[in-house]
Amino acid sequence: MTQHIDQISHDVIGVAMRLHSEIGPGLLESVYETLLAGRLAKMGYRVDRQQPIDIVFDEIEFAAVARVDLLIDRRLVVEIKSTESLHPIHSKQVLTYLKLLRLPVGLVINFGEPTLKQGIRRLVNNHEDSAFSAPLRENYSTPISDDRIQK
Repeated sequence: MTQHIDQISHDVIGVAMRLHSEIGPGLLESVYETLLAGRLAKMGYRVDRQQPIDIVFDEIEFAAVARVDLLIDRRLVVEIKSTESLHPIHSKQVLTYLKLLRLPVGLVINFGEPTLKQGIRRLVNNHEDSAFSAPLRENYSTPISDDRIQK
């Protein structure tokens, strides 16, 4: 049975908050990425790390123009940061990933914040199942198929 996207994002945030309270801020992004991926995989989620994004623009193919830190169950983009504070470019980065992958929801999680609640941004791309969606909605409607994500 496939989990609802809001349940997946809820689980990711819960695991991230527990992880942050256990080890705190100040480590490299790669450490948080590895630990978060491991815990989510233990929960039964499919976790792809450093997932490349390929695009075709003006009939020219570009391989691996970007990499998603974590792709959960091939549906949720998670971008990991470990900085003093989030900047608007971090949200724009995830929105661009969502558009390119034609996915509905993404998270930016900044483990550098003193409390993780301050460092979480949930972004949506034409996702209408959640009350949290409206303020950040982008208009992009084509659903993703498995062949759109490089294996």
